[in-house]
This record gives sequence, structure tokens and C-alpha cells, in this order.
Amino acid sequence: MLPRRPAARLLLGVYALVAAVHLGAQLADAGTVTTATQVVLMPLLAAVLWCETSPPRRRLVTLVLVALGLSWLGDSGPKLTGGDAAFLVMIGCFLLAQLAYIAAFLPFRARSVLHVHRPWLAAYLVAVAALVVACAAGAGALLVPVLVYGGCLGAMAVLSTGLGRLTALGGALFLVSDGLIALDAFAPGFGFPAQGFWVMATYLAAQLLIVLGVLAEDTATFTAPTTPDAARVR
Repeated sequence: MLPRRPAARLLLGVYALVAAVHLGAQLADAGTVTTATQVVLMPLLAAVLWCETSPPRRRLVTLVLVALGLSWLGDSGPKLTGGDAAFLVMIGCFLLAQLAYIAAFLPFRARSVLHVHRPWLAAYLVAVAALVVACAAGAGALLVPVLVYGGCLGAMAVLSTGLGRLTALGGALFLVSDGLIALDAFAPGFGFPAQGFWVMATYLAAQLLIVLGVLAEDTATFTAPTTPDAARVR
């Protein structure tokens, strides 16, 4: 669902423009432009969500705003450090972001593949298991954090299916994006051309689709008749 309020529409357009510039910079290997654009993308997306929703904001919206803030820290924090510390800062911030998304999506689990269209659950489990197995050999001392992060990432993707197709696709693309990062870091011999471009393209699309799906859910809740089931997921 696209935003209806003018401010949110304008911010979404700016997000799309900055994302396009960022992805172009990724392909051109323009490091300064890549850095400058990356640090403003999540704040823009959070501003879209904030402007399109009204106070008092639901638990779902609040937690997704928290997840976007933590994602921004994951994008920005590593630029203040270097080497292994930068990678650990990124993983730590995005782990917290995944936990915030899990908390946001958990009330909708009855509508997710945990209970509906269950064959899809097996696909998620196979994908996460294959990713962990591929990364285990190169993870070394980071094996336990890799397992924890992989489990949280998979849980987020599974639970995202409870909010509809947009959010489900966003969760799946987030799994792909982080999977590409993990494979590059830990899987021996993994790599392909323009990898940074594809990591960021799937990541930016994932976050956008999650926000649009959350907006659709928020609008549906406030326009539908109130029922006991609806009240439980507010």
C-alpha cells in the first residue's frame, strides 16, 4: 500500500531517489557517495512510516520504527570503526533489529506459515539450514553467533508472512540480503560480480516492502470493524 498523505508520499519519493543513487554508486564503486546515501536511507523510510501513521501509534508501528532505527545503526555504526570490529557492530545492530521485527510480527503468527500454507514453512527452514551449513565451516569462533543470527533471521522471515504478501516478500528478501553477506564472510570461495549492489538492492527493497505491508495492516485495522481477534493483535 502506497502512502496517502502528501508528506509521506514526498518522503517515499526521496527514498526511491536516494536508493537509486546509492545503487548506482555501488555499481560505479563510488565509495563516498555510497557512504553518504546509505546513512540517510533508513531515516527516510522511518519518516515515511511516521508521517503516514497517527498517534497513538500501534505496537506494530512502534516496533517497526525501532527496527528501522537499529538497522540505521547497523548501516552507520561500522563506518566509525574498522576491520573485524565493524563487522561485529553491524551484526550486533542487525540482530537487535531482527529481534524488534520478531516482536512486531509475533502477534500475527496465527496468520503466518506457522499455521497457514504450512508447506512454505519447510522452504524457510531448508533455506536457513542450508545457509548455516554453508557458513559453518568458515565461521570459526563466530559459529554460535552465526547460528543465533540465522535462527533470528529465519524467525523474522517466517513471522513476516502473517502480515500479508508485501511484508512476507520483504522478510524473504531480507533473508536473501543477509544470506549474501554471510556467504561472502564465511563461505570459502563464494563471490560474484556486483555483490554489494545485490546485497543493498535486496536489503532496500526488503525494508521498503516491510514498511508498506505494515502500513497496509495498520490501515486495515483502523478501517475494519473491531472484533475480539482484531483487538488481540493491536
